[in-house]
Amino acid sequence: MPAFRFEALDASGKTINGLVEADNPKAARAQLRTQHMVPLNVSLVQVAEAEGSSPKLFARRVFNSSALSVWTRQLSGLVVAGLPLERALTALADEAEDPRQRELVAHLRAEVNAGSPFARALTGFPREFDDVYRGVVAAGEQSGQLGGVLDKLANDLEEQQQLKSKLIGATLYPAIVSLFAIVIVIALLVFVVPQVAQVFSSSKRALPFLTQFMLGLSAFMRGWGWLLGLVIFGGLGVLIVARREEAFRKRFDAFWLELPIIGRLSRGYNAARFAGTLAMLAGSGVPILKALQAAAETLSNRAMRADAMEALVQVREGAPLASALAAKKRFPGLLSMFARLGEQTGQLPLMLQRAATQLSGEVQRRALAIATILEPLLIVVMGLVVMLIVMSVMMPIMQMNTWVK
Repeated sequence: MPAFRFEALDASGKTINGLVEADNPKAARAQLRTQHMVPLNVSLVQVAEAEGSSPKLFARRVFNSSALSVWTRQLSGLVVAGLPLERALTALADEAEDPRQRELVAHLRAEVNAGSPFARALTGFPREFDDVYRGVVAAGEQSGQLGGVLDKLANDLEEQQQLKSKLIGATLYPAIVSLFAIVIVIALLVFVVPQVAQVFSSSKRALPFLTQFMLGLSAFMRGWGWLLGLVIFGGLGVLIVARREEAFRKRFDAFWLELPIIGRLSRGYNAARFAGTLAMLAGSGVPILKALQAAAETLSNRAMRADAMEALVQVREGAPLASALAAKKRFPGLLSMFARLGEQTGQLPLMLQRAATQLSGEVQRRALAIATILEPLLIVVMGLVVMLIVMSVMMPIMQMNTWVK
């Protein structure tokens, strides 16, 4: 049953805006009249994804990562409390402050009222609810434990959000310091050093090597700095476009994993996400092959995703999950070890979740340790560069003093 947005007048003449579900606009107006309201405007709620049209290029998602975890937690709480799914969605639609969220939930409620399973209703919004989300919900509906499965899903979303937030927090300060350092050095070379050069231009004495080097670097930045910036930004643009091609992105991601520090962090982050997703799906009753495929699709690194899909083929052919993962060297050995323990004890979801927790903890510790070392190192490097520029200016002045004497 579609949802309609309405504007109407109540008995006191006050304008009321809201949503109503009806088969057509005429039925929606009739429903408003039965509630002693005079309809002024009734229009069908249009949601691009629900209508099957392609979303706008720069359209903002209705649910970001944190909002989706909060919404899932609220829905699981209402369902666990014994509230029917339709009434739970009604409550969430009424409480939603964002009009786009209210309209999206109204569409979901309308689909559920029409008899569609909740997982099928979610397929109309692939940008908001990915394959893993829909797969977990479908497993919960089939097992009759939708509330508990939604609670697990909310926990997984919160853990992913916490891991991502800690990684961003660990790298944010060094990134800001690096950016300001580059801006300050460029400003000194482009604006300060040329002014100093004018002081020594009339002198026929040979300038110190450091001063000559800085003057040459300053001249290059003033004359060709725009071209250098154009080449850098052009190279980044070419790289972004090339990464859209699957073969190039796979090779690039494989190279990224081989980098000394960043590669290890990326490997641990992707492995933790893969293990956590696989544990949640398997624990919710999703078949292991389907769970493996869904967990592989959550990997942002294409090289590790290809390894996971190859492991899926081996499992389909009868190989144990631990052996299939152990054959892929890009996955940490810790993951295959916990998978083997889980297969031996019959507690695969629990062991995979422990592996995910340990891997994510290790990634956080490494990221914080690197940030702790990098912060003072960047300050020292910045100080050395500024010191060299100051020395290139002071050395000719000191040399001129000796000439005067």
